[in-house]
Amino acid sequence: MQAFPAVPLHDERDGSGPRVVLLHGFGQTCRCWGPVAAALAARHEVVRLDLPGHGDSADVAAALPDTGRLAAAAGPAVYVGYSMGARMALHVATEAPAAVRGLVLVGGTPGIEQAAARAERREQDHALAARIRAKGVGWFVDWWLAQPMFAGLSPATRFEDERRRNTAEGLARSLELAGTGSQRPLWSALPGIEFPVLVMAGEDDERYAAIARRTAAVIGANARMALVPGAGHSAHLEQPARFLEAVEPWLAEATG
Repeated sequence: MQAFPAVPLHDERDGSGPRVVLLHGFGQTCRCWGPVAAALAARHEVVRLDLPGHGDSADVAAALPDTGRLAAAAGPAVYVGYSMGARMALHVATEAPAAVRGLVLVGGTPGIEQAAARAERREQDHALAARIRAKGVGWFVDWWLAQPMFAGLSPATRFEDERRRNTAEGLARSLELAGTGSQRPLWSALPGIEFPVLVMAGEDDERYAAIARRTAAVIGANARMALVPGAGHSAHLEQPARFLEAVEPWLAEATG
C-alpha cells in the first residue's frame, strides 16, 4: 500500500495534551485550518495531514479504506475531520480503531445509503473530475468557492492561494477514488464505535446538521452532538471561537 510522503505530517508545536490529527476538506490542504490549528496546539500536539490527491500528497492515490489505514499512522490520536476529512476520519475508526482515541466529525456523512442515489452521485463526481482535468485548478477553485455552501467564508478563510497549490490530476483522482459517490455507507458500522465522538455541523447548514443528529444517535451514548451558532458548512472557519468553545472542553473530557 502506498504511504503518505513524510512531508504531509506537520507538528504545530508540542502541547501537553493528547495528539490531535487534522483531516482537511476536499480541495483544501493541511494549511487550511485557519486559527483552529494554532489554538489546539496550545494544549495538544497537532498533526496536519495532506490527504491523498492534495498538497504534498498530490501524487498519492487511495480509496477511502486505504486512506483510513494510511492516516492511522499518525496516531494514536483524536482525529478531527472536516467534510471529506470527516468521512476519512470515520474510515480511520473502522479500518484502524486501535489508532483512535476519539473523533470530531465536522460537516461529514457516513455515506449515501440508497444504491441508486449513490450511483448518481458517483456519476456527478466523475463528471466533475473530468471538468477539473479539462479546465484546471484555477477554474475549479473559482467554481467551487462560488457554491452557496461556502458563502460564509471570509477572504482570509477561503485560502484561495493554498487551494491553487493542488493539481488537477490529484483533485480529479480524489473525487474518483474517495468521493461520496464511491464511499461504501458506514451507517451500520457506527454502533460499533466505542471511543468518544463529537459530531458537529454549522447551525445554518441544515442538510449536514440533520446528518449530524442522526450520526450521533446511531453511534449511541458515547457520541455528543454540537451545532455551531452562526455558521454554515465550514463551521470551524466561519466561527472558529464558537467552534473551539465546543471542541476544547470535549477534548479535555474525552482524553482526560
